[in-house]
Amino acid sequence: MTDVSIRALSKSFGRQAILKHIDLDIASGEFVALVGPSGCGKSTLLRMLAGLETISAGDLLIQGVRANGIPPQQRNIAMVFQSYALFPHLDVARNIGFGPAIRGDSAAVVKEKVHRAAGMLNLSALLERYPRQLSGGQRQRVAMGRSLVREPALFLFDEPLSNLDAQLRVQMRTEIKAMHQRLGCTIVYVTHDQIEAMTMADRIVVLHNGELQQVGKPLELYDRPANRFVASFIGSPCMNFLKGTVLRADDGAWFQIAGSGERLRLPDDCPAAAAAGAVEIGIRPEHFRIEGAGGPGARLQADVVEPTGPETWVYGRLGDNTVRLVARTRLAIRPGDALPVSVAPADIRLFDAATGMSLHGPAPRGLAPRP
Repeated sequence: MTDVSIRALSKSFGRQAILKHIDLDIASGEFVALVGPSGCGKSTLLRMLAGLETISAGDLLIQGVRANGIPPQQRNIAMVFQSYALFPHLDVARNIGFGPAIRGDSAAVVKEKVHRAAGMLNLSALLERYPRQLSGGQRQRVAMGRSLVREPALFLFDEPLSNLDAQLRVQMRTEIKAMHQRLGCTIVYVTHDQIEAMTMADRIVVLHNGELQQVGKPLELYDRPANRFVASFIGSPCMNFLKGTVLRADDGAWFQIAGSGERLRLPDDCPAAAAAGAVEIGIRPEHFRIEGAGGPGARLQADVVEPTGPETWVYGRLGDNTVRLVARTRLAIRPGDALPVSVAPADIRLFDAATGMSLHGPAPRGLAPRP
């Protein structure tokens, strides 16, 4: 069953187009993350789902009902904001139970809902405290509890973890994901942090300049990006891009690195389009393999070495290209050293240098089936 259907949805402020012809289906019980750089339209799309922004063109269907003109309070949607939006003069219990109370639920029903939500979110011992007495993570859990008691058809999260420190972000990621698994609820989650999206979502929607770039499962987007933008945005550290020339020989296709006579072997199924124009190759930092002296591949000139404990990050150059290598081990190298590296052909992605589109054919969109 599809909970949300978005059809050719567009949003403009005056002459400025914010979202352009967005098509997307969200299945019941699915966790979908909207990602992209600041200003790409992801928060605007979320606010359109909530009814807080009008729709310039297209249709929005929620559980099969056209919702374009339905006011926010009638959409059965709960939204968790970045700023928590708690009432400072109410304690935790009354903040959580505010919605049912103003709807006219009995005191006993409100109390039961509050205690059930508080138990799920480890807030039972904090019900008598006020927001000023809580940590950032506790305030965020209260905001989530206030949404839970509404028993909505759809949860919307607008960058809820951006105000938290790194350790709390990891903890809250786990708690939100656990809540989703317990309840089987439908969640649309906006974030600029692609690590949050990769670790939490069933599917990721990548937006850029108001346009949908790709939709798919996290590892589909990581392994088969539709274009250079998706390849650069999904993954941390991001993908390396190398300029050079595709050469074809009797033993297959090779990539000659710009500014160097060295070559990397390309996949046996290297697209024929790769010979038709300017090409870039994409290599994930962890896909570089370190070879012995005189081994195959190319020589990476190390500029900066960052040991992190379990890994070593190396910033350096391959010919005219600046690259980053992540080794899952400790390396005894120093800036200025030359590191022999190779890449498995299957780990190399090819992109059209002019359009940025992948040359490996269409990537899977991963859209949920229409009802």
